[in-house]
Amino acid sequence: MKAITTKELKELWSKFFSEKGHKMIPSAPLVPENDATVLFTTAGMHPLVPFLLGEKHPAGNRLFSCQKCFRTNDIDEVGDSRHCTFFEMLGNWSLGDYFKKEAISWSYEFLTSEKWLGIPKDRLAVSVFAGDDNSPRDTESATVWEQCGIPKDKIFYLPKKNNWWDLGAGVGPCGPDTEMFYDTGKPACGKDCSPACDCGKYLEIWNDVFMQYSVSAPNGKPVLLKQKNVDTGMGVERTVCVLNGVASVFDTGSFKEAISYMTNACKKDYLSSDENTKAFRIVADHIRASVMLISDGVVPNNNGQSYVLRRLIRRAMNCARKLELSNIDILEVAKIFISAYENDYENVKSSKENIICQISQEMEKFSKTLILGHKEFEKITENLNGKVLDGANAFRLLDTFGFPIELTKEMALEHGINVDEKGFEEAFKEHQEKSRAGSEQLFKGGLADTSNQSAYLHTATHIMLAGLRKLLGENTMQKGSNITPERLRFDFNTDRKLTPEDIKFLEDFVNDVISKEIPVECEVMSLDKARELNAIGVFGSKYGDNVKVYTIKGVDCQICGGPHAKNTKDLVKFKIIKEEACSAGIRRIKAVLLNE
Repeated sequence: MKAITTKELKELWSKFFSEKGHKMIPSAPLVPENDATVLFTTAGMHPLVPFLLGEKHPAGNRLFSCQKCFRTNDIDEVGDSRHCTFFEMLGNWSLGDYFKKEAISWSYEFLTSEKWLGIPKDRLAVSVFAGDDNSPRDTESATVWEQCGIPKDKIFYLPKKNNWWDLGAGVGPCGPDTEMFYDTGKPACGKDCSPACDCGKYLEIWNDVFMQYSVSAPNGKPVLLKQKNVDTGMGVERTVCVLNGVASVFDTGSFKEAISYMTNACKKDYLSSDENTKAFRIVADHIRASVMLISDGVVPNNNGQSYVLRRLIRRAMNCARKLELSNIDILEVAKIFISAYENDYENVKSSKENIICQISQEMEKFSKTLILGHKEFEKITENLNGKVLDGANAFRLLDTFGFPIELTKEMALEHGINVDEKGFEEAFKEHQEKSRAGSEQLFKGGLADTSNQSAYLHTATHIMLAGLRKLLGENTMQKGSNITPERLRFDFNTDRKLTPEDIKFLEDFVNDVISKEIPVECEVMSLDKARELNAIGVFGSKYGDNVKVYTIKGVDCQICGGPHAKNTKDLVKFKIIKEEACSAGIRRIKAVLLNE
């Protein structure tokens, strides 16, 4: 097994899949540009949903990438050996081309061949879908694994919660997956020990998803798709951890460098106690994630992505306080991560000064908030009955003022007050469950399906944006979109509410274009040519060499993944049903298409 750096792993991935006829596509931003229902890009497949649903990708039907990802539901898990908020995901895709045999065989080759990662074959274990009342047992994948050389006792059949993938909405493309695990050599935790355990014997390193089914309604029976897709993901940090034989992702690469700097700065031993280890890891993870979020345009604030960023910086400051690290030390840690990623991501290099500025300003604001928090604590405890600070207020000090429970307990002890830690844990757990449920529900946006009605509504958003740009100016851009077969929801930037006259103008504009029966033309072209045509799009590292451009002559020209109507007459009639505020500087329009 090869000791390897993050850079070397990415290079090997690129070389391997290039040799297999795949084209590299660039990482999408951490903040999805055209879907306000999704806080962050959490997997490499998110930017590819239109193509998994049947649209043709300009780079072809074999793709690979290294995708920047961020997962909010892992924030509270950070501090253990493997969870990160920001991470990089290596992925490869087949869009209706090869399927299980090739995907599994190539996974096995990349993992075990001495030319590639060289993981000992006897250290691999895999899981496959066990089947249920709606979908059969995935014996096909198990057979391919056996043919590769995985013994039967290392092939685990696991239920849907472990080995099934869908969009999260209960509808759309879905299918079984097969996951690959590194056997650490630890003894089994019992007779039923498997990769489904959290005992630490098995570490997941790769996942191949086989999108061979589609579901048309929640709890409906899956039906086979004509286009069968493969979507895979390998976490960079965890794989490097396994290949280097270290106990934690924080013992690799720039994490290791950052923690080394912090131990020298505060003169504390990283491994001296579980509490210290967790604090070091949280500072490293949260500041790395903050660097990457700010480089993608997020600023600390109280809403959406901005709130998550604020929470990361403030939580890192609390842990730094425990380690007696200064704000200057935190900025030095940020600089370590800027250096680590600036060569891979141009926006990190171009926003160095802004990253440091945003973190500095947020630390200064939090220092002032701590003063307010102290005042709130004094207010809460001034007339406290029973000398016990209830769990709800203890959690409010955390949620509103960023006071960790340890700080609240310290202050309470100074006042001779006990803290209801059980009540705090209950409030905290309720918050986690709500956040996790919200996160799971978020990725229901974008385009719900590829039905004709959704395609027509998608085309309507293009025409409506053209009307908005005439009405409000050419700085008006799409800021989010959610389309179902029943209606469209479209977010755009503006500093004012639309008047009834504005609404009528938009409706008339769209309906006039519909009445002209203009063909909707699609062309795959180079990015340079799209620029020459003044196609609407966010240029930079988002796109590959070729893009799809949809044109409604005389009306609109946009880079888009589709699908669309073939002619504007297909839309029949457009009607706006609501216009409202979405967030600061963003308005939202809801509209439908009528059949008369």
